[in-house]
Amino acid sequence: MFALFINHGSNFRLGTWPHLAFFRAPMSSEQQRKAFPFSEFEPKWQDVWEAKKAFRTPNPGDADFDASKPKYFVLDMFPYPSGAGLHVGHPEGYTATDIIGRFKKMSGFNVLHPMGWDAFGLPAEQYAIKTGQHPRATTEKNIEGFRGQLKRLGFAYDWDREVNTTDPGYFKWTQWIFLKLYNAYVNDEGKARPIAELEAQGLSREEIDSRRLAYVSSAPVNWCPELGTVLANEEVVDGKSEVGGFPVERRPMRQWMLRITAFAQRLIDELDGLDWPESIRLLQRNWIGRSEGAHVTFKVGDTDVTVFTTRPDTLFGATYMVLAPEHPLVPQITTPEQLAAVEAYQKSVASKSDLERTELAKEKTGVFTGAFAINPVNNEQIPIWIADYVMMGYGTGAIMAVPAHDERDFEFAKKFDLPIKQVVISAVTNPGGGAIPELEEAFCEEGIAISSPTLGWGLKDIHANPCVLNDLPTPEAKKKITIWLEEKGLGKGTTNFKLRDWLFSRQRYWGEPFPIVWEDGNHRCIPESELPLLPPDLADFKPTGTPEPPLSKATDWVRYSETATRELNTMPQWAGSCWYYLRYCDAQNSERFVGEDAERYWMTGSVSGSKSQVSGGSEANLETSNLKLETAPRPGGVDLYVGGTEHAVLHLLYARFWHKVLFDLGYVSTPEPFQRLVNQGLIMGEDGQKMSKSRGNVVNPDDVVAEYGADALRLYEMFMGPLEQVKPWSMKGVEGVYRFLARVWRLVMEQSEEGEWSVSKALQDVPANKQLTKVLHETIKKCGEDIEKLSFNTAISQMMVCTNAFTGAEAKPAAAIVTFLKVLSPFAPHLADELNARIASKFPALAHPGLLSDATWPAYDPAAMIEDEVEVVFQVNGKLRDKVRVPIAATKEEIEALALGSARVQEFMEGKPAKKVIVVPGKLVNVVV
Repeated sequence: MFALFINHGSNFRLGTWPHLAFFRAPMSSEQQRKAFPFSEFEPKWQDVWEAKKAFRTPNPGDADFDASKPKYFVLDMFPYPSGAGLHVGHPEGYTATDIIGRFKKMSGFNVLHPMGWDAFGLPAEQYAIKTGQHPRATTEKNIEGFRGQLKRLGFAYDWDREVNTTDPGYFKWTQWIFLKLYNAYVNDEGKARPIAELEAQGLSREEIDSRRLAYVSSAPVNWCPELGTVLANEEVVDGKSEVGGFPVERRPMRQWMLRITAFAQRLIDELDGLDWPESIRLLQRNWIGRSEGAHVTFKVGDTDVTVFTTRPDTLFGATYMVLAPEHPLVPQITTPEQLAAVEAYQKSVASKSDLERTELAKEKTGVFTGAFAINPVNNEQIPIWIADYVMMGYGTGAIMAVPAHDERDFEFAKKFDLPIKQVVISAVTNPGGGAIPELEEAFCEEGIAISSPTLGWGLKDIHANPCVLNDLPTPEAKKKITIWLEEKGLGKGTTNFKLRDWLFSRQRYWGEPFPIVWEDGNHRCIPESELPLLPPDLADFKPTGTPEPPLSKATDWVRYSETATRELNTMPQWAGSCWYYLRYCDAQNSERFVGEDAERYWMTGSVSGSKSQVSGGSEANLETSNLKLETAPRPGGVDLYVGGTEHAVLHLLYARFWHKVLFDLGYVSTPEPFQRLVNQGLIMGEDGQKMSKSRGNVVNPDDVVAEYGADALRLYEMFMGPLEQVKPWSMKGVEGVYRFLARVWRLVMEQSEEGEWSVSKALQDVPANKQLTKVLHETIKKCGEDIEKLSFNTAISQMMVCTNAFTGAEAKPAAAIVTFLKVLSPFAPHLADELNARIASKFPALAHPGLLSDATWPAYDPAAMIEDEVEVVFQVNGKLRDKVRVPIAATKEEIEALALGSARVQEFMEGKPAKKVIVVPGKLVNVVV
């Protein structure tokens, strides 16, 4: 086997592995000052790894695929390639996945560890608007910079699987998946099914369109006139766009929506089988917001208004109603006297984001409409207000306000002097049912119903009794009143979700065009054979100043036919990131979004099987297979997914939704995408603040690599503390691990007075003594276990212990040090491969014959770790003169004989006889002369 080794200059040598020769240019003064020559060998090994395709991962069907090995799919949340490049916070998660990926490869796994780019998005488009440069050119330049930075850190990525969401070969399949959503609906069992089933039932076009998973709706959205696009709630901060800080207003617009709400319950229930942090699962559950309660009908004139409440037992405490300012009923019911105030309030609310409107800490605002509703349980009139804390996107856009038992309603009622009527009391604070104290704050807990008159209007229960709420605990009162509401046709028990359907349109140029055309006011999809649908080449990317997207400027592109025009919106950046992990499994496949065998293997570990059984999907959607049927043992396919908590909800929720649709339709083998999730903590600046250009505390990893090397940066980021914790950056900490790596280097190498490095004369072909063997096997065991637990900092600590032990040995056992280098290799791969090659030049039979990433992880011997010796101190007249290790089982007599026979002890006894010998077994011998 041959490899080309390249140093910084043009000096190179074609060497035969493992008998390597190394050419060196004269060392600069800067290189001489370095504790070890990392700047020479780190780029060299990166070139070797790339030339040899050391981390290429074969797929089922490839000639070199080994089906006997288990699979391990380790995934990083792929980055957005900004012009600023990486800072030292980015490689933290990447280093963690690289270590465990390398470890798993050495442990006998087929490891899939890929990298790619989430490259569509608003920043590139805004830069294009400012500079006139096409966003594709900007994106490609940024990707090149990011890729170079990652390669300089020595990550073991299979670059043949690199994906880029802006590559037509990639977004062709993003568009294809959208068509699957467009042509699917959810059946009564909550499963995605082909629209063809509804067509076969004879449903009308309108009925079918109303059930599509991808549908068109007029929805109130965050419109930014300056950016010329709709923004997601997360892209709006304090009523302004996150990018640019431009004013944002709320306005209804025609948008593409994805019916994620149809999967709300599954998205909650199927979290249970995943190895995720409970905090992240809780965030997802809260975002989905499942709540049980009732829909209740209030009369407003001749109109019925439905509200959803989780506490129907508090209906007698409803003293007013609140509608969302944009509720369609508001213009109809507002009295002439209140019209001006209502319209002014509606205008003031239009620019607020959902987050601003629902913020609990903000001061409550609202306006009375002049209209009244009828409370169905007591026929009392209650005033109807509008307020920004109620929104059309949540529930029905209307609430019954029970100020005694809801914090927001309580604050609102206090501000506008509205009645507060308590109908639930704490059984703990008022067990005797005495006088009810005036509330100083809302009582929102469960308790005992009070002040709720008996309802006897034909309630049918098993005893034909009237509906009695008073003195009932909350759960029973909720059940009773819900039965009564259903009996009277005034309401219905129901489950509601806070989750809203996914607004999927953007009025941008730099995004995936929708594969949709419009004709005679109706939408339809283009044939799959026309994918990818490329965006037109535009010289002017600026917003039109109206809701018309920039694509409207490409008049020839817009005209699909004489009678049809293309959809002008583009997909959001989330689209490409919803499924990229699947493309990694088979990134070069031009016939499918992912090959069946590749998807099945990397997501389930099975090299044989049929998706029809694994997924429960329709046979009609699958290619025929004569392979053995197998079932995935776990719900998630990716074995380890590492990324920041900023994606804890939306990205993960959206990816899970798309995956479940593909699973139901039979295109993937697992019901969930990610089995194990780990969120790395932020790396803060040295000032303890979040790194940002404005604070001037950003650390460029290129600078750290130039001064201390890639291995030192990798090692320090893992040594800072537990992966999940927030940690401050420290250049002194980098220097500390750099010195540790220098000690490892000097186990093998020594430097001449001229500054030349050569293999140390202390490195010898000798066996390790018992103590070195013990610490080596302890290191193998602990580091393997710690890597599995992602406890990298403690693994590094153990390697430091081991290095210190070897450093203290007069003769350095070469074979044992090679074993240690295998353990070090996932953490500091450049140094480990370099030292292994150096050892090979002197002891070919002792070194590993190749790259250490291809070596087998060492096995530890439990017997070697048993402590059967102890160090005993020999003293003469109470002064330390010698130390020896003796068997733990040695008798006092044997230890005394060893002490008296010690040359050092004999020297200080000066030929005098021992007056007394004191032996403390396992500790010391004191010879008194």
